[in-house]
Amino acid sequence: MRLNRLATLFAAVAAAGTLVLSLPGTAQAATGTLTIGFQRIQDPSGCYNGQISPLTVRNGTDATATIYDQPDCQGQAIGQLTPGQAGAFEFGASVSIP
Repeated sequence: MRLNRLATLFAAVAAAGTLVLSLPGTAQAATGTLTIGFQRIQDPSGCYNGQISPLTVRNGTDATATIYDQPDCQGQAIGQLTPGQAGAFEFGASVSIP
């Protein structure tokens, strides 16, 4: 009986390991160009701080960009730009894109 429980436990652990290995990998950078002020970033990924105010952003990528009111993508999200959109954010300080 104890051997049967051990075999069941081993099978469950093996199945869980297989499931984890079959999950998709980490996300890739957005494809396209993100323009923040005068800075152009090709295939961006992560957080970018703005250098001018108001913060102007043009999202020429295939992902949604989120604008924050603090540097390093901290504070409140104050706007989003879907692919192809552009905007100016008076209180914008940083931009995040997956």
